[in-house]
Amino acid sequence: MTGRSFTTIENQWITLRDGTRLAARIWMPDNAEADPVPAVFEFLPYRKRDGTSPRDESTYPVFAAAGIAGVRVDIRGSGESDGVIDGEYTPLELANAVELIEWIAAQPWSNGSVGMMGISWGGFNCLQVAALRPKALKAVISIASTVDRYNDDIHYKNGTHLSAQLSWAATMLAYQSRAPDPELTGNRWRDMWQERLEKEPFFMEEWLQHQRRDDFWKHGSIGENFDDVEIPSLVIAGWADGYRNTPIKAIEGMGPKSKAIIGPWVHKYPHFAWPKPRADFHGEAIRWWNRWLRGEENGVEDLPQLRAYIMDAVKPAIRRDFDPGFWIAKDSWSKPEADVFAIGADGALGKGRGGVGEVLLRSPLDTGTASGEWFTLKPDVELAIDQRGDDAGSLVFETATLTEAQDYLGMPRLKLSLKSDAPLANLCARIVDVHPDGSSLRVAFGVLNLAHRTSSEHPEALTPGAATEIEMDLDAMGYRFAPGHRIRLSLSTSYWPIMLPPPHDATLAIDTGSIELAMPKLGAAERIEMKEPDNPNPLPDYLEQLPAASRRSVTRELSIGTTYYRIHEDTGRHEHPDTGLATRQVREEEWSIKDGDPLSMSGEASWVCDMFRDGWHIRTVSSTKMTCTAENWVISAEVKAFDGEEQFFEKMFEKVVPRDMM
Repeated sequence: MTGRSFTTIENQWITLRDGTRLAARIWMPDNAEADPVPAVFEFLPYRKRDGTSPRDESTYPVFAAAGIAGVRVDIRGSGESDGVIDGEYTPLELANAVELIEWIAAQPWSNGSVGMMGISWGGFNCLQVAALRPKALKAVISIASTVDRYNDDIHYKNGTHLSAQLSWAATMLAYQSRAPDPELTGNRWRDMWQERLEKEPFFMEEWLQHQRRDDFWKHGSIGENFDDVEIPSLVIAGWADGYRNTPIKAIEGMGPKSKAIIGPWVHKYPHFAWPKPRADFHGEAIRWWNRWLRGEENGVEDLPQLRAYIMDAVKPAIRRDFDPGFWIAKDSWSKPEADVFAIGADGALGKGRGGVGEVLLRSPLDTGTASGEWFTLKPDVELAIDQRGDDAGSLVFETATLTEAQDYLGMPRLKLSLKSDAPLANLCARIVDVHPDGSSLRVAFGVLNLAHRTSSEHPEALTPGAATEIEMDLDAMGYRFAPGHRIRLSLSTSYWPIMLPPPHDATLAIDTGSIELAMPKLGAAERIEMKEPDNPNPLPDYLEQLPAASRRSVTRELSIGTTYYRIHEDTGRHEHPDTGLATRQVREEEWSIKDGDPLSMSGEASWVCDMFRDGWHIRTVSSTKMTCTAENWVISAEVKAFDGEEQFFEKMFEKVVPRDMM
C-alpha cells in the first residue's frame, strides 16, 4: 500500500450528550491536525472488534492512505459501546449518528466534511441519516440497502411473511447477547454484558406487531420522500442478493444526484464479492469521496447514472464462482420500454393471445426448496439452484426456442386475473432461463400476498370465487437470454421456506388469457469495462484454529408427508493476529412443513457464539422458534450465557401475536 502514512486508533471513546460512551475504531492519516482530512463514518451493531474487522481492515487502511480518515463506530449496546440497543434504525440510533457526525466534523484533524458508508444495516442508515440533513454530511455510499423497509427488506415482501425475519431475529439476538472485549473496556466488561443480557429486546416481537405497512415501516423508508436526501448518493447492489432493487429505485427517486452500480454479487462489498467479476470498490469510493468531501474536480458527477452487469446465459450450479456477462452503462436512466408476452392458444408464452382457458393451481406446500435464501452471503446453494424441482409444482409457460438473444434490464411486471377458493392466498412468479439441456436458472422472482394486491397499508381479503385482477412487480434483473434458450414463466402458490404460508392452502383458478408479462428491455446502452480490484484477495488472513463448514439439506419424510429444510453454518475458529481474540459462531436452522397443512409450519434457529483469549472463554447460546395457528403467530426465544464452564444467566421470551391478513 502506498500513499499517506496513517495510524490505527484501536479504540476511541466518544461520549454522547446523554453520557453514553460509544466505541470507535479510527484509521487516521498522519499529520492530520496540521493538514486536516475528510472522514468516512460507518455506524453498525456488528462489533468492530471481531464482527466486521476483516472487511474494515480491507478498506479503511486504503482510505487512510488516500488521506481519508475512517471512523467505524459500534451502535450502543454493541461491541464495546455502552447501553442497550433499542431496535433497527430507531430515532435514537439516527439521532446518535447525527451527533457523531457533528463530533467528527468538530475534531481538529477534520476538514469539516463527512461521508457515510455501509452495507446492509450501514447502507440503510446512511441513507436515513442523509434524509435528516446533518450539515457536515456531504455524500453517502449505500450498498445492499433499501428505500422501502416494508416491501423490500428481510421482514415482509409485498405483504408476504419472509422466513428470513425469524432468521434475522435469531442473528440479532445472538449478536447482541455477546460481551464486549475486556482488553478495551477493562473490568467493566462483565457489568456491561450483564446489562445487555437482561435488557436486550427480542426484535421479532416488535416486527410482528406491524404486519402492515404502517408508520413503523415508513420511518426510515426514504422512498416516502426521496427529496429529503439532497446530497450525492452512490447506491450499489448485486443481482444475487435480496436487495437488488434499490439502485434502480434510488436513481428513479433521487434523480441525477444519485448514481448506481449493480453487479452479479451476493450480499458483500464489490471488491471481495462473489460471483465474480468483482469491481474496484476502493477506486470508485476514493474518487467519490475526493469529489464530494474535498471538492476535487474529478468528473464523478458526469459518471453514467447506471452501470450494470448483464448476466449472460448463466448455468445453475452448486457453486457459482463466476457469472458470464458484460457491463453496460446508461448515462441517464428512465423506465424501460417493455417486451410484452402473453399466453397463446397453444399454451406457449409469446406474442399470441387467447390463452387456454382457466387453469387450477395449488402448489405443494414445500414448493420452493430450490430457491436458496433471500439473504445471500456465499455463492453456493444459498443461491437458487436448478429450478426443475420447483417448477414441477408450478404452473409454467415457455417461449419457443429463441433464435436471437434477448437483453433485459429492470423490473418485470405481471398482470393476470384469478379466483381463489380462500380469503387469503399467496402467489409467487418466477422468470427462468431454460438452457438447451433443460437445466433452469431463476433470473428473477416476485411474491405477493393477494390480500395486499392494492395496498399493504390497507389490505383486503379476497372474496372466494370472485375474479380478481392482479398486478405485481418482480425483482429487478439484468440478463441476456441466449439463442437456443427458452424463457419460462413459473407461477406457484407456495415458495417455501422463503415465503411462509397463509392459514389456507388455497387453490387459485388462473385465467390464462389474462396473463401479461412485461419484460423490461435493455434498450440503448454502452458496453463498458469495469476495473477490477488490484488486490484479488483483499481480506486479511487470521489464524485458523478450526475450519469453517457449511451444509444445507432437504429431507422428505414420506411416511408422514413432511419436508425438512436444514441449515448448518460454522464460521470456524479464527484468532486475530494483533488482538489475540479468537471467535467462533455456529448456526443451526430447521424449517418443516406437512403437505396440505399450512398450520404445520415451524421454524427454529439456534446460535452458539464463543470468544477466547489466553484462558478466557465466554459463550452465549441462543435459540428462537416460530409456529402458527389459524389465528396467531407463536414465537419464543431463549438466551443462556456462560463464563468459562459456569452458566450465570438465562432468559426466555414468549409471545403470541394475532395474524393480520397473512
